[in-house]
Amino acid sequence: MIININKPAGWTSFDVVKKVRGIIKEKKVGHAGTLDPFAEGVLVLGTGPDTKKLTDITTASKIYRAELTLGKATDTQDRDGKISAEAPVPELTRETIDAVLASFVGTQEQIPPMYSAKQVNGQRLYKLARKNKTVERDPVTITIDQISLLDYTEPVITFEVTCSKGTYVRALGADIAAKLGTVGHLTALVRTSVGAYHIANATTIEELSKS
Repeated sequence: MIININKPAGWTSFDVVKKVRGIIKEKKVGHAGTLDPFAEGVLVLGTGPDTKKLTDITTASKIYRAELTLGKATDTQDRDGKISAEAPVPELTRETIDAVLASFVGTQEQIPPMYSAKQVNGQRLYKLARKNKTVERDPVTITIDQISLLDYTEPVITFEVTCSKGTYVRALGADIAAKLGTVGHLTALVRTSVGAYHIANATTIEELSKS
């Protein structure tokens, strides 16, 4: 069985997996791509033999809607972190923001953030980050297929991005802020689709519990 879950903010992806295991009484449950705890939206789960289908689903392109708050950076690049830097926000027009966003379209290298589930030498980066350790990370090749400005109400930029597997939207947000001449962090992130799986068709944990 493949289940399209609308992950609530505040849950880890593993929290969802563990909860679903209990609801459907199935030990073998996996997911197609981690969502950060602060993020919400589409988390595709596979159960039993259908966990084998997750490999193909994981490689599908993903669409996110993000809120980037300018002027303050955090150590996690999202709202869950501690403020690590502050900078003034320059006067910005929609045209300026559009041009900066457009500059990210295409294939590029992105360095995974320290606060991520990625492993380096067998250790999860976030575990090292919690010990105030920083290690060298190899850049990962990602592709931004589309990125567009949805709203700008100073100091918050709301944008939508379609991207490849392995893209850290938090890191993208920090890079966008830098190109705009300031710093920033994500204050909201919603994954609206993973390949053919859309948020409009996603089920909540509560709905699954009642089914």
